[in-house]
Amino acid sequence: MHGKLRLPFRPPSVKRCVAALSLLCCASMLYCARHLSSPWAAFSRPDTHLEPAVHCAGASELGRLLPAAAHDHRSDARLRIDPKVLVFVETTYSRLGKEIAELLVHNRIKYKVEVAGRSLPVLTYLDKGRYGVIVFENINKYLEMDKWNRDLLYKYCREYSVGIIAFTPSRELTVENEKLRGFPLYISNNLKLKDAGLNAASTILRLTRAGETAWGPLPGNDWTIFHANHSTYETLAWAVNNTYPHEDKLGLPLTTVVQDHGTYDGIQRVFFGSGLKFWLHRLLFLDCLSYLSHGQLSLSLDRLILIDIDDIFVGERGTRLWREDVVAILETQERMQKMIPGFKFNLGFSGKYFHHGTPEENAGDDMILENVHKFSWFSHMWNHQQPHLYENQTLLEIEMTLNRNFARAHNIPVDSGYSVAPHHSGVYPVHEPLYTAWKRIWNIKVTSTEEYPHLRPARLRRGFIHRNIMVIPRQTCGLFTHTIFIKSFPGGRAKLDESIQGGELFQTIVYNPINVFMSHMSNYGNDQLGLYTFESVIKFLRCWTNLNITSAPPTTIAEKYFRLYPEEKDPIWGNPCLDQRHMKIWSHNKSCEQLPRFLVIGPQKTGTTALYTFLAMHPNISSNVPSIETFEEIQFFNGHNYYKGLDWYMDFFPLLKDSTTQYLFEKSATYFDGELVPKRVQALLPHAKLVTILISPAKRAYSWYQHTKVHRDPVALNYSFYDIISANDSAPKNLRDLRNRCLNPGKYAQHLERWLTYFPMQQLQIIDGDQLRSDPIGVMTGLQKFLNITPIYDYSQHLRYDPRKGFFCQVLKNDNTKCLGRNKGRGYKPMDEKSYKLLKRFYQSHNTALVKLFKRLGYRMIPQWLKDDLSDSMIS
Repeated sequence: MHGKLRLPFRPPSVKRCVAALSLLCCASMLYCARHLSSPWAAFSRPDTHLEPAVHCAGASELGRLLPAAAHDHRSDARLRIDPKVLVFVETTYSRLGKEIAELLVHNRIKYKVEVAGRSLPVLTYLDKGRYGVIVFENINKYLEMDKWNRDLLYKYCREYSVGIIAFTPSRELTVENEKLRGFPLYISNNLKLKDAGLNAASTILRLTRAGETAWGPLPGNDWTIFHANHSTYETLAWAVNNTYPHEDKLGLPLTTVVQDHGTYDGIQRVFFGSGLKFWLHRLLFLDCLSYLSHGQLSLSLDRLILIDIDDIFVGERGTRLWREDVVAILETQERMQKMIPGFKFNLGFSGKYFHHGTPEENAGDDMILENVHKFSWFSHMWNHQQPHLYENQTLLEIEMTLNRNFARAHNIPVDSGYSVAPHHSGVYPVHEPLYTAWKRIWNIKVTSTEEYPHLRPARLRRGFIHRNIMVIPRQTCGLFTHTIFIKSFPGGRAKLDESIQGGELFQTIVYNPINVFMSHMSNYGNDQLGLYTFESVIKFLRCWTNLNITSAPPTTIAEKYFRLYPEEKDPIWGNPCLDQRHMKIWSHNKSCEQLPRFLVIGPQKTGTTALYTFLAMHPNISSNVPSIETFEEIQFFNGHNYYKGLDWYMDFFPLLKDSTTQYLFEKSATYFDGELVPKRVQALLPHAKLVTILISPAKRAYSWYQHTKVHRDPVALNYSFYDIISANDSAPKNLRDLRNRCLNPGKYAQHLERWLTYFPMQQLQIIDGDQLRSDPIGVMTGLQKFLNITPIYDYSQHLRYDPRKGFFCQVLKNDNTKCLGRNKGRGYKPMDEKSYKLLKRFYQSHNTALVKLFKRLGYRMIPQWLKDDLSDSMIS
């Protein structure tokens, strides 16, 4: 029967027997602790408060005696595989597949998703494996692979020592002792289980700590258990039968996660008897990735934690701290310092509200200051006002100065270099006066927020640096300003404990090397929920993980964060208008109407200035105000201007009273080939239309060379055009740099593909530059339709061909024409044939790719210049 299966798994060694005995002793003690004592103590304020709910050996001295594996999984085999996971899912929308992907994203593990049943993707390159672990969301899809794909997969796994993880799905029919096809392994399914434990002797365990029992029913009633008749298999996790308790009197362990050591067929595997709903499986999954990838996918076991207690001295009467609460904070801090080296609660204060409570609460304020040097401190706002409401820089600085003076008067340290803003206001979306005031008054170096790039999903929160202030992501703990009694916690104590004991809060610390939590003063009075929550979760982490949790000052934590993730230093400015939370903390002087609806993205020397001029003629279209440095171009998304921030960019689009403008746009010809530009544009202007102009890349390169000569570039003046475009990699660096700047923009297909990675093709309009020159009226009519501009502006009444200039010019009211400046349309001698032939060869593959791209985009007509640059056979 289910509860009496004897598992002929891998024979245990002496070491494993000792570990098992230790585990049984621990389990017995825990059973007694669980059933003979109550972990709860909850009464009304002020006499008592909530006691930490976690009682386990891992949080005591007994736990230190248990085997804490924390194996180093590294081996030389890791050098032959990339740190990337290949995930096979049933469908692109399958639930478990999404959970696996989200877990990998949260832990910043690279992965690729493939639908099972299709041909295998390319698994190797340059004699190296592309993937360190193969994961099957559904074990049946693995077992049902056709022989061809299975043989390819097994050859890859054996040659590169790559392991496989598979999950068993729920099944409609209950089976007992069904043999897995191709394996000496049997399963029984559709079971209800309880009281999970781990094999303390397993070499897989690294992050996960064995020695405890997860008491109570396991989630779901469709668990699969494994039993085998081969020594290659070893139990990794087990549980007790909860389906037929009368048949399970002895409580024999049933294997729920099994490890295949690979002695049967040379491939290591781990099979899970359920998905990721059970929190312990999430830990084991991460350990399996580490073990099967030979350490390539190992996560660091170090965790830094900072717990901010915000709004010190702030709060309505009846919700603030009493002296007893401050004593409890100090006592809890002492206990947590034994578990977390360097730990102190970090207090943020608003001095205006000091002594604004009841007599008991004012005494609490006094006791905080009596123990001022036992805590860390950071500045808040003097009056707890949101910084984005201050448009006057001086007033904002006066408020901060008041708080600084209060701190000095009460011996509060003012040199932490850390601050936060009420409700994240001004941090992101950035309010420039806040950053200026922080620097001037407090010399702030670090802040934190939950809002970058958005509050949810939390796994995507990131950091950035702006104006030399490091902004690190803040995590949520489930406590808010109004959460001061357990009865007010959504879902009550059971929901809070679920978050602590393997749930969201527990997993947040597991997944994030850097954890900054914001809580509020009121969470530490009343029921003292803050103390209960954090002490409990730290104890639970010590029960079930081998994490090394420490604390440090905010500046140290921030520096560590950006050492871990240096790619996050550069910000990505999002659109506040697309997030209601961001709109609430955005400057009232900003408007969504100040952002352009379309961009002319270049490339240079293709006719973008002419197009800009034609667009500016339209009564319903308006461009940005000119820049002192770059004239009509802002050049925001592709250079140092981007770091000046969103406020700087939007100041080029002032709101004009009585304006009939419906369409704002900007033109910066350098956007086209900027590597980071498409991603940045998409983040800020995801719905913007994009307009690009293309001419013969050879002619564009020659025109650009002439342009640089006119602007007295010393390299262009000292070298001929042919010298520049033919320069090899051994040429002087300045010559190679000019060659690249001359030739790279003409790789049209390559750059367009980058834009199409971030924008759908429906938002992109490609204009033939030769056609713009010869028939601007037709081009502008088509462009208006693409932009959905109504009514259509009749350019035939406003453009006229000027034979002297050689292109169309604007018709003025007195019937004269206004043409582009002297630097536009200038004449220079034709390109030499030698250079043209070299460029045709250079751009041949790029132009061929462009033809294919045009056909994919549905362009029926291939531009004549493209036909000229390619042979007829290649066009067809």
